Amino acid sequence: MSILYYNRTLSIIHSKVSDIAEKNISQTAGLFNLMLQGYNSLSKSLNSNYELTRLLQETASNPSVAVMNERTITNIIGAAYYSRNDVVGIHILSNDGKVYSYERQFAGVIDNNYAQTEWYKKLGESSGNMVWLGLYPGSPINTMQQQEKVFVFGRKLYDLTSHKEIGILVIETNPSPIMEALSNVSISPGTRVYILDEDNKIIASSEQKGTKRPELDKLPRPSPDESIVVDKTSDQLIVAANTSMAGWTIYGLTPNKDIQAEVYQTTKVLIIVVLVLIILSAVLASIVSRNIASPLKLLIREMKKVEMGNFNGSVDVNSFDEINSLVSSFNRMVYRMDELIETIKISTVSEKNAQLQALQAQVNPHFLYNTLDMIYWMLDEQENERLSRVVLSLSQMFRYSSNWEEASRTTLGSELEQIRHYLTIIETRLGGRLHTEIAADELWLEVTLPKMTIQPIIENAVKYGLEPQGSIGFLKVSTEAHGGKLHIIIEDNGVGMDEQTLTRVKETLSQRQPEASNAGQSGQRRGIGLRNVHDRLVMMFGETYGLQIQSELKQGTTVVITIPIPLKGEIDHEHIDRG
Repeated sequence: MSILYYNRTLSIIHSKVSDIAEKNISQTAGLFNLMLQGYNSLSKSLNSNYELTRLLQETASNPSVAVMNERTITNIIGAAYYSRNDVVGIHILSNDGKVYSYERQFAGVIDNNYAQTEWYKKLGESSGNMVWLGLYPGSPINTMQQQEKVFVFGRKLYDLTSHKEIGILVIETNPSPIMEALSNVSISPGTRVYILDEDNKIIASSEQKGTKRPELDKLPRPSPDESIVVDKTSDQLIVAANTSMAGWTIYGLTPNKDIQAEVYQTTKVLIIVVLVLIILSAVLASIVSRNIASPLKLLIREMKKVEMGNFNGSVDVNSFDEINSLVSSFNRMVYRMDELIETIKISTVSEKNAQLQALQAQVNPHFLYNTLDMIYWMLDEQENERLSRVVLSLSQMFRYSSNWEEASRTTLGSELEQIRHYLTIIETRLGGRLHTEIAADELWLEVTLPKMTIQPIIENAVKYGLEPQGSIGFLKVSTEAHGGKLHIIIEDNGVGMDEQTLTRVKETLSQRQPEASNAGQSGQRRGIGLRNVHDRLVMMFGETYGLQIQSELKQGTTVVITIPIPLKGEIDHEHIDRG
């Protein structure tokens, strides 16, 4: 089977590669014809320019007129030069010995012996048709361009009215399009491509230095009746095609070893895989026949022990329905495990709710202490009217904070109403040194969040940011929505925090919630802080939500509360306590 597979694969690959090579060389020949037609059109446009042919034949006695004529000729050549991006230089050699050039490098030295060169003789022997001279290591006319390869072609120039020969046109172009077209013929790294003229001289090739060149005159050449020839008889695949425009023949030579490389690799892998599979099959068959039945029986016996609660007994199983018994026992065990998982889930939820309640319970003692301290100060000043507003706000706050049903959830609207009461107390306490603004969009008033989320942040802003500065402070609460998340922004213009303090606060937020025992042993209870607010948000909504803090010393602090925006109709009013 491997031998048949190898032979069949080799035959298919040779056939496919031949088809691909034939199509590639046909396309390349077409590309060359189009390219050469473009070059031919460029030369014809210059030969058919009446002004150019007239000026080339005109002899001006006035030197200034002669200079203007030469400049006009150069401008006409320059227009043709800029009509194509691949043109490197255009030269006109008039019969009176003058040379007019427009090229990439204007500074150069004209080879005065150009009339003795082979390319000039070829052009001189032509009868006005295009002469494709091929690739040159540099400009055959401008000796300063010997470092750059060019593709050279030209033709005789005639006066189309009198059919009088007036000079020779030589055009130099960038050879990159020709070399890129040659690469289209390659079907493997070892493919060599040649372009030969009618005398079997190389116009261009892709061979590398040190490559052994084939006998070019013995290569098959397509006849005039056939455009492509494919030869598979030698040790390489030879594909040839004619270009009708220039009379060239394009050859693509691909070694058979390159074509068969993939087959060799595939065959090698196939043999290795077959041998490995045979060995593994033998080993696995032996292991399965000897070891599967006995472990299955032992497993069934142990599973039944666990199911019955007897971990010491021993049961011998002689039944032939081992697999069915295993599935039945497994299903019963999974059912028991599901019950245990559900029990653990309920216990986890209860533990989380208890932790939430414990976190929330830290709010009341702190605020009560601060508020009583403020009431004592107001009584000392005997400001009864202001005291009545403060006591009323304090009553509303106690009513709000003492109701902790349904995991202490509330709405943003209820939380902001609570904040207004709190700010009434704070503004009265500070005696006009605090200006506040609540600018929350009514669209988000029904969004759910934990109780007492905003008040601790405002308390910290007043205590650590606004009170120490001694001047009039500003505090603003606003909302913004971004990508399914609601940002509640609390910003002040207080004293702010230096970079070290801000870093410490951010590190505190990123730490895990300490155990209750450790919290109770801390000697200094500075109140509910940003940490507890952040923990409650994370416990209710997840790790992607919580607090972000930005602050700059003597500029103020901004705290952003991030909570999710529920989809339309998803607000669970049964779990919202409006206080």
